[in-house]
Amino acid sequence: MEKQLPLSFDNTAIAFEAKTDKALKKANFLFSNIGKPWLVKMGAIFTPLAFKLRLPVKGIIKNTIFSQFCGGETLEEAAHTALQLGNYHVGVVLDYGVEAMEGEHSYDNAVPEFIRAIRYAASRPDIPFIAIKVTGFARFELLEKVHRGDTLSAQEQQEFIRVRSRVHSIAEAAAQFKVGLLIDAEESWIQKPVDDLTDEMMSLFNKEHVIVYNTFQMYCHDRFDFLRKSLDKATKAGYLLGAKLVRGAYMEKENKRAAENNYPTPIQPSKAATDKDYNAAVQLCLDNIDKLGVFIGTHNEDSCMLAARTMDAKNIPHNHPHVSFSQLLGMSDNITFNLAHAGYTVTKYLPYGPVKDVMPYLIRRAQENTSIAGQMGRELGLIRKEMKRRGI
Repeated sequence: MEKQLPLSFDNTAIAFEAKTDKALKKANFLFSNIGKPWLVKMGAIFTPLAFKLRLPVKGIIKNTIFSQFCGGETLEEAAHTALQLGNYHVGVVLDYGVEAMEGEHSYDNAVPEFIRAIRYAASRPDIPFIAIKVTGFARFELLEKVHRGDTLSAQEQQEFIRVRSRVHSIAEAAAQFKVGLLIDAEESWIQKPVDDLTDEMMSLFNKEHVIVYNTFQMYCHDRFDFLRKSLDKATKAGYLLGAKLVRGAYMEKENKRAAENNYPTPIQPSKAATDKDYNAAVQLCLDNIDKLGVFIGTHNEDSCMLAARTMDAKNIPHNHPHVSFSQLLGMSDNITFNLAHAGYTVTKYLPYGPVKDVMPYLIRRAQENTSIAGQMGRELGLIRKEMKRRGI
């Protein structure tokens, strides 16, 4: 392995090498405003209203928050963004960011869009993954019923067979074209059918390569144990586990529902407990790198540094095909670009879709950012450090 400079997430020259002075100033303006919870709250209320009233807000949104966190409105625009990132050895995860449209017709129509994305990704070395949500192909209430173990009517059984068929079609295309398929986690009260479907797809398509990945949300206190059981199950059944590790995205919703329905919350008792399980999961995966593929999806610098150092300690090559790091487009460039510079396999999550349809994703992203303690301050501090270095 060639001699590398020590990995650092404070190197802003590398972190923002892909950003022009103008883009850096724009990011500074955006993060300054996203850091204001009242502004985010107002945006979450007024933006959908503005679209409903057909006010001319699309251009403003597209040139600000959309251009920061999304790859474009179409697959072609997203591919152009991927090409730019590819110049800096950063790959992308294509994520059709349109939140689930209800109805069988919409679910059926979503399948060819994802297969088109897979075919396109296969032609590009800078697009190693695509992401899907099972709720993009299934009625939420149906998943809830399956999760609870309720008896399905004959009609519901047929409906669930169609859900499986949609996921199978996408997983089969991913295996055929050797593109990684990341299946997102959902709310805890519909997670079991998602886990079961994903396990089935892994058993079918992860025989030789890690194609299908399940997502493990470590802010749920049972997920580390579930990760261990999933690894045992895969090993015994003779397929490779795909493990996408995240902290999680539904904490407030989970706690609220648990309180309202008077059951114990599935969420960890503290951030420290989440961090402990996340880092233990990273360690477990790197200890079993011949049996699984791990996708380390986090903005936490300590977890990324732990993974990088563990790989070095175990002599796992930085570009090992079973290890990927990832951050969201528009965030934590200090982690992404410094990892890429040191030769690690790293991607950006690249949502794309029409501005109006991607708004629920963008609002959620802004709300998450305001609730992550210190995240905005860290982003702003690094941006301003780089602006000072450049003298702008």
